Amino acid sequence: MSMISTQPQHGGIALIVEDEVTNRMILKALLKKRGYHVIEAENGAEAIQLFQQQSPNIIFMDVMMPVMDGYEATTEIKRLSGDEFIPIIFLTAMSDEKALARCVEVGGDDFLSKPYSFTVLSAKVKAMERIRILHQDTRMLYSRMQRDEEIAEQVFSGAVIAGNVGLDRIHSLLKPASVFSGDLMLTAYAPSQDMHVLLGDFTGHGLAAALGALPTSEVFRSMTGKGFAPQQILSAINNKLYNLLPTGMFLATQFVKVDHQLDHISIINCGMPDCFLVENESMHIKQQIVSKSLPLGIAPDIDFKDDFHHLRVKQGDRVILATDGVTEARNSKGELFGQERFIQAIIKSDSNTYILDKLARDLEAFCQDAPQDDDISVVEVPLFPDLLPGRESPSPHIVTGGDMPHKLFSHEHPDCIEFQLIFYGSQLRQADPVPILINYIQETAGLHEHRRPLFTILTELYINALDHGVLQMDSKLKQGEEGFTNYFQQREQRLEALTEGKIRIALRIHRNTDGGYIVITMEDSGHGFDYVSLSQEVANETIYSGRGILLVKSLVKQLQFFAPGNKAEAIYVWEDNL
Repeated sequence: MSMISTQPQHGGIALIVEDEVTNRMILKALLKKRGYHVIEAENGAEAIQLFQQQSPNIIFMDVMMPVMDGYEATTEIKRLSGDEFIPIIFLTAMSDEKALARCVEVGGDDFLSKPYSFTVLSAKVKAMERIRILHQDTRMLYSRMQRDEEIAEQVFSGAVIAGNVGLDRIHSLLKPASVFSGDLMLTAYAPSQDMHVLLGDFTGHGLAAALGALPTSEVFRSMTGKGFAPQQILSAINNKLYNLLPTGMFLATQFVKVDHQLDHISIINCGMPDCFLVENESMHIKQQIVSKSLPLGIAPDIDFKDDFHHLRVKQGDRVILATDGVTEARNSKGELFGQERFIQAIIKSDSNTYILDKLARDLEAFCQDAPQDDDISVVEVPLFPDLLPGRESPSPHIVTGGDMPHKLFSHEHPDCIEFQLIFYGSQLRQADPVPILINYIQETAGLHEHRRPLFTILTELYINALDHGVLQMDSKLKQGEEGFTNYFQQREQRLEALTEGKIRIALRIHRNTDGGYIVITMEDSGHGFDYVSLSQEVANETIYSGRGILLVKSLVKQLQFFAPGNKAEAIYVWEDNL
């Protein structure tokens, strides 16, 4: 049987659970002095019913009672209360240490010994009230923090994640350890139609670790979109983070550039676990790329150029990037998933499915219900043509082949912009004029939709002038399994030793109401090359020499070389109105 007090409420509702009437009366009188409404239960079953009906603020629980004892009732009440703090003080005259320990194990918060003392009771109630207020404040602050994190996560997703491209082709396994992930995946297309993929891991995880993601993504996308090289992008991100992040925070990263011709990749590992190049049919690991460079944000002005690996690839090969959350994932015994299990998941995968499908199953089977200590991120980049944007975006109306359209030259005084850049000797080591030229063309002539073809034309002509003109590189070096690696190594060595040479770039832009044309002149100080027999050499697709020149020819109205082959002139024509 139970009864409810009718005294005015000051301290809230107190529930007494006690089968002895005398003990209930004494405790009730003491609690009424504290200003509590008092409700009473004779056993644990009644206590649970009253708890659900009346929502008391504090509970005084006897241990030994009929029907249901205090242990069982406390366990159920704590389950029903969830995150809310409802203090339960056990009423006991026991001195058995095991019994007292059991009271704590089932959720008891304190003890009140019989016979009851008003002074002791008041002290314990005050302590519980203070704890309850602190718990409420903590819950409120935690709720506000969660709300702030949810809002920040929406901003983060919109500003960082939403800008990624190719996500229907790139497979990823991203499992944050908290609302925010300290891991970061960024993808973007360059004007050359190369794809850039960055996987990063900030120190720690959660909101603090994600703060560097916004400036990182801003620099990555902006510079990729303008056509800067991967080493320049990493240098800019590094300097940005070095000036922004507090001491002790940094970004370990893996960066891969997939060349638009799908014949090679450029990849770097900066303080991350090994990344892998996997052969498609056999699932053989063709290359295991270890970290050679410092993570970003530790030191200023890091030169990443020499730490890139330039690897020959075949269509269908796959690139696997991963953070240390994979190899350091733990099971319930505290064992690490480790590098060997990671490699076995790769080589034992079915070539007709994603590698990450098997890896995800292996991780789940290994970790099971063990808590996740760190963010887990893996990215699989399959090297197929549809990974790249060339077939997706509509091309502007470019006029190629045939006679030059007369209407473009019908004005007696057409609008014309003309300028040139000249680079000498050691300036060519660091010079990357193409992004500068493209941005200037866009700003002055407004040819935004022609960005990609113009970037390709300028890039191929400049690389031809620098590599084969000034540096005297032979494209046949690219042949063989290690061909691209050897070619780029020799290229960097010759650039480093370069003290003489010259490249002149001249542009003349004509425009009228119907379209326009750009005359691009690229001249180097080299000895020239046999441009007459060029088209015959590249008939075989396995030959790498001259492929860039053929690509330029497919994009321009006219391309011609002048003897001895160190000066090229390309005319790019477009029509605005068909």
